[in-house]
Amino acid sequence: MADQLYLSLWYPNFRFQSLPVALTGAMRQFAVIARDGDAKSELSRVVAASVYPIDWTESPIYQRIYVIDERAQESPDTEGSKIENAVAEATEQLHEDQAYEFEMRWMLWVPETAGDLDAVWRLEPTKVRIIGFGPDFDANSYEQNGHIRVDFGLDTPWVLEDEDVDADATKYIKQNVEKLLAFTLSVEKHCGISSRLLWTESGEPLAEKLIARLQRLN
Repeated sequence: MADQLYLSLWYPNFRFQSLPVALTGAMRQFAVIARDGDAKSELSRVVAASVYPIDWTESPIYQRIYVIDERAQESPDTEGSKIENAVAEATEQLHEDQAYEFEMRWMLWVPETAGDLDAVWRLEPTKVRIIGFGPDFDANSYEQNGHIRVDFGLDTPWVLEDEDVDADATKYIKQNVEKLLAFTLSVEKHCGISSRLLWTESGEPLAEKLIARLQRLN
């Protein structure tokens, strides 16, 4: 059964005022993995930014959706979608009871099924949300979620039941897992975190499951 996949990040001696810097650092590492060597890739841009007050039941008090296309490299209207600019605008007024959410994309192999036909895998832009938590947001939920949490969506691109894995699926799952682990290790190496946790909403120990999956696919 599909499960929600997250990566939580904690920083040593963390001060709330440094949240924009921490967000920018994590998002830069994501962009490096997402664009895969293409410095001009649209995948290095922010797709949307939102700020939520109090908890997730509240409507966002700030929201901006960016136009990301081939014009993004030349048009001054899209300068705001650069990571540094999007973070600076959304966090211009920091409040400890708010959460700051940024949507980005990366390319993953995703299975599609039609009726009784076998799954067809397609390389598609897939949404990822990178969220920075104020210490008072949602009853201090940062203690469990991290100072920053990365929401990858459903774990389907990385984990499938064994009976669903044929030769083609094996190749695509391996590429997805390698990309996920590359981002996780890049954040650990470059962002000065004190700890990280790759986890699922159900509580299943996904890190061990992913490693086992890679070992079986090799």
